[in-house]
Amino acid sequence: MIQLCAFADEAATELSGQITALKENGIGLIEIRGIDDKNVSEFTEEEAKKYAQAFADAGISVWSIGSPLGKISIDEDLEEHFELTRHVCRLAKIFGTDKIRMFSFKKAYEREDEVFRALRRMVEIAREEGVQLYHENECGIFGDVPSRVLKIMENVEGLKYVYDPANFLREYLSAEETIEQLYDTTDYFHIKDVIRDTGEHVPAGYGDGMISRLLELVPAEKTVVFTAEPHLKVVAPDDTEEIEKLREKGQKYYTDPREAFDVAINAMKKQLTLAGYMEKDGIYYKK
Repeated sequence: MIQLCAFADEAATELSGQITALKENGIGLIEIRGIDDKNVSEFTEEEAKKYAQAFADAGISVWSIGSPLGKISIDEDLEEHFELTRHVCRLAKIFGTDKIRMFSFKKAYEREDEVFRALRRMVEIAREEGVQLYHENECGIFGDVPSRVLKIMENVEGLKYVYDPANFLREYLSAEETIEQLYDTTDYFHIKDVIRDTGEHVPAGYGDGMISRLLELVPAEKTVVFTAEPHLKVVAPDDTEEIEKLREKGQKYYTDPREAFDVAINAMKKQLTLAGYMEKDGIYYKK
């Protein structure tokens, strides 16, 4: 079984636009990354309470906090970052979720012991706050390729994991290889697809991310969440220079973020249909 979630800030920056996009696309889960041009980690507790009530009133549940934790240089002030970690954990509880997406530090390839110590401290803080951290593979951080993700698994107890096929493709890795290495250790998925040779983000199923394979591997007895994070190219209608560059490259673009979001969600639903899933009450079941 599969549930769809989304980064609704790709549809609209403002709260009302995010709620409308989710409801009109039949998605009942959100992974919060930002609202009103403000990153989730910068929310006050009062703002979080206001947003949480709005989502609850709309019948939308917060699946996870799409935080930027760990997306800093390992040279930055880690004590300050640990305090931010605690703040984000408390925001998560206000939003009614125990899940926080995070990363494993930049400029850290040769400094794994420091990375492991920092991650252990963040896991400890999350445990104290009753929250679970989920590491995402991201370009340019320590855990950007499977070998280093596996090193984190071996050296940091208490983390769980998000798999993003596009981020691995941007490291010029094959989806076949990364799925084989990490699928069984993954707790949920971010879905954006990429053409590996060009780096262009495309709707699910139109790139090299083997989205259909990810869907096929979901165990029948388990419910897995797939969060749409499409990153389709959106350009202001009056940015003629950028539009011309994209046209010359033959790349698809959109002038309306909501249109791009809808295209991405429909592509994901098409992949579910092709994989033999049918929807009932917001959950996709294998026929």
